[in-house]
Amino acid sequence: MTDEPVKFLLAERDIPTQWVNLLVDLPGGPLPPLHPGTLEPAGPPDLTPIFPMALIEQEVSGEPDIDIPEEVREAYKLWRPTPLIRARRLERELDTPAHIYYKYEGVSPAGSHKPNTAVPQAYENARAGIKRLATETGAGQWGSSLAFACSLFGLECEVFMVGSSYDQKPYRRSMMQTWGATVHRSPSTLTESGRAQQAHPTGSLGIAISEAVEVAAAREDTNYALGSVLNHVLLHQTVIGQEAMAQMEMAGEQPDVVVACVGGGSNFGGLAFPFVRQVLRGQAKMRFVAAEPTACPTLTRGAYRYDFGDTAGLTPLMPMYTLGHDFVPAPVHAGGLRYHGDAPMVCGLVHAGLVEARAYRQNETFAAAVRFARSEGIIPAPEPAHAIRAVIEEAEAAREAGEARVILFGLCGHGHFDLSAYDAYLAGELQDPEFSEQEMDEALARLPQTPAIA
Repeated sequence: MTDEPVKFLLAERDIPTQWVNLLVDLPGGPLPPLHPGTLEPAGPPDLTPIFPMALIEQEVSGEPDIDIPEEVREAYKLWRPTPLIRARRLERELDTPAHIYYKYEGVSPAGSHKPNTAVPQAYENARAGIKRLATETGAGQWGSSLAFACSLFGLECEVFMVGSSYDQKPYRRSMMQTWGATVHRSPSTLTESGRAQQAHPTGSLGIAISEAVEVAAAREDTNYALGSVLNHVLLHQTVIGQEAMAQMEMAGEQPDVVVACVGGGSNFGGLAFPFVRQVLRGQAKMRFVAAEPTACPTLTRGAYRYDFGDTAGLTPLMPMYTLGHDFVPAPVHAGGLRYHGDAPMVCGLVHAGLVEARAYRQNETFAAAVRFARSEGIIPAPEPAHAIRAVIEEAEAAREAGEARVILFGLCGHGHFDLSAYDAYLAGELQDPEFSEQEMDEALARLPQTPAIA
């Protein structure tokens, strides 16, 4: 055995005590959400029908750091801190001088990064006396994470799962049901929002969000929980980046580039935001790369506009890159990335030129995933396979330039429930769905008239 370390591990006492609130550091300041009825700036009272006040306060907080409740840190101990791993075998496979590190969130009970926010959301709702949570899920990682978190705090959980993923990933449904959740295929016939979208049987995250919000708004004992996009969700995920910073110090290196996949933005924000704060405050220099699918190219092809977070227009309008709230992306196996918009904070960083967005086709991402699995051993979920594709590009560019650049990326979950997608890829039957710019333009033309974003 060599003395070269592969894993960089922290102790449970090193779990962060605060979350990083990047909202206060954003260039130009945050733009307000708009009320869906009046199109005027929305405030905390507009959110109380579906969120507890503690989460609303986190959503709009001006504090740079927010304390993590001890009960949440205690639950985090079930899987945190997560390992940082030096991908030495992938480096040799790529014949690159680059040093590649990945922060692996697949060790959580649900197999992804999503419990980092599911646990505090379930905790705050239980503390507020709420009995049930309703939510949506794409690939099933968020739904299974919230089901797990609800089981910890004695809450019922109702999940609307995007139709294409409901069909592709039956064992994600089994996970949710094992933790006590009720799971519906979306669009369902249980809600007005779902009944209005029966012409789109593959569903979308926007449709599933509409169904869950409708259910939450109709019952006083029920609130809504969102797995990405909102400020408080990205806030909770910053435990990832804070741990990664400490682990990179253990490795004696600083990233030159930080890479993560983006669907709604929680995984990217969780890893990148603590590092972004360093850059914004002039304490470090590094690049940030957000990887997304070409079939749903929100950051690379979308318009920077105010838009609803859901298909039916029940949520506040948020400033973001969008394909149009009623645009239904082509079904891809990276179901967690099939969202028409992105987190306003991530979009603001892209708009300011601080984050570079890249889009990749489905087959090239699976080729990267298989290459990673055959060198590092972990079978990645389809979502972070997009980040791996970007990492390989960065590593090859380092080889061509003769640069020993340091690359950090987020491996936000394993692909153990995505093997049908790997079957299709290995059999040469995986498709590369096409993005319809015409359908996007038509969807954008249906957006309400709102103030232009500078």
